[in-house]
Amino acid sequence: MQIVTLGREHLSGVAKIEQECFSQPWSEKALEILLSDNAVAVVAVLDGEAVAYAGMTLVLDEGQITNVATLPSYRRRGFSRAVLEELIARAEEKGISSIFLEARVSNVPALSLYESLGFCRIGMRRRFYSAPVEDAVLMELKI
Repeated sequence: MQIVTLGREHLSGVAKIEQECFSQPWSEKALEILLSDNAVAVVAVLDGEAVAYAGMTLVLDEGQITNVATLPSYRRRGFSRAVLEELIARAEEKGISSIFLEARVSNVPALSLYESLGFCRIGMRRRFYSAPVEDAVLMELKI
């Protein structure tokens, strides 16, 4: 596995990950925001296929993780942890002091992963998600 910077050549693979993982996936066009100077995104590539990714937008010294996803057939193999660790390292290099994210309250595996990486629960966002409607846990990692 290699973890590489998200490039235009990865967008279709990342859009496939989105389709397989989320009820309201980002389109390939929407994912282009992660190619901007105000974003950081990485992709785990295995045998030429994008199998996981993580993206974050940047404002001043804060990062907002947009999505973290792994193809279902590759889950529980450390890919999400690997892309998150790389994303955090790159955020540090850019002088980011805090990273925020939201996760569904029912997504226990994701919440456990984030907490194992040092993210702390700092609040709730009521009815944040749709399809299905669900609250989100707001988390922060201070770097």
